[in-house]
Amino acid sequence: MAEIAQRLKRRWLELALVSALLLALGVLFETTGLTLGDVISKRFLGATLRLSVPIAFAALGGIFAEKSGVINIGLEGHLIIAAFASIAGVILTGSVWAGFLAGVLASTLFAVLFAVVCIEFQADQVIAGLAIWLVALGLGPFLSTVLYGSVNTPQTGSFQAIAIPGLASLPVIGALFDVTPPVYLLYVAVIGCWYVLNHTAFGRWVNASGENPQALDTAGIDVTRVRYVSVILSGVLAGIGGAGYALSIGQFTGSGETMIGGRGFIAVVAYLLGNYNPIGAFLSTTLFAGLQTLQIQLQTGVLPASLVQTVPYITVIVVLAAVGHTRTPAAAGEHYESGDE
Repeated sequence: MAEIAQRLKRRWLELALVSALLLALGVLFETTGLTLGDVISKRFLGATLRLSVPIAFAALGGIFAEKSGVINIGLEGHLIIAAFASIAGVILTGSVWAGFLAGVLASTLFAVLFAVVCIEFQADQVIAGLAIWLVALGLGPFLSTVLYGSVNTPQTGSFQAIAIPGLASLPVIGALFDVTPPVYLLYVAVIGCWYVLNHTAFGRWVNASGENPQALDTAGIDVTRVRYVSVILSGVLAGIGGAGYALSIGQFTGSGETMIGGRGFIAVVAYLLGNYNPIGAFLSTTLFAGLQTLQIQLQTGVLPASLVQTVPYITVIVVLAAVGHTRTPAAAGEHYESGDE
């Protein structure tokens, strides 16, 4: 009976939180004059997809790392360094795609460094991840200042939207087929990561590495190698997100928290809310990105901009408190050497 009462209490709490959130959003709509049609539109969906790129790719990378047993809290740093390197690459070569590859490579190198420190030298993973973030947070603006005389790089070329004939003209959902290359890559990455984790031998190794590395070791699979590959893959995916985001704007902005603005940390929330499922993480990402898009539109109203800017973050906290029942991998954050018992 006590367990049933506890469940009912939690359900009522969840209902109250969601109801309060919907009421608050309703008040915001009323005070700003926005309508449902402003949200259910091709323009709104397109903006949401563009803002999803850095968060979703970082979340996918975080899933691989953490499911293998390595907590990569430094996703923000990967996004920052990839964003800077991609713009620097475009300025150097004149090619957007060369810049994109430069951004992915920079993030991957950071992931290799992180993997060596955490796996080979068994450093504290959270501290190492924060160090990666802090290094990138300082390095990006510093290099920009040295090379271009400002923490903000010059404006460069950027990715342009590619419309698929016929599909792009559909109402509302046509926005899915009139987006930049990084968004199309995101579609492929979400399905690809889901398939790899759930239907391949490597995916099973990743899961076992984070849940029971001793059993994986006994089966003859090198746990260290699986973790190295998973962490490096997290850097590759986050690099795609950071480079894709910067190249959709055509500039690196290094002031404050840089142009990334905490999206790497939101990515951690996204994959936790999605329960380490790539599709769930993507849906969680679109929730936050959609709220960011909504927040930009709400700033045209009478409410203070500083208050409106908190809407995405408060909403994510409420949703996480209401429906977040995530179970982390049993061996996440734990070091392992072959032969350990």
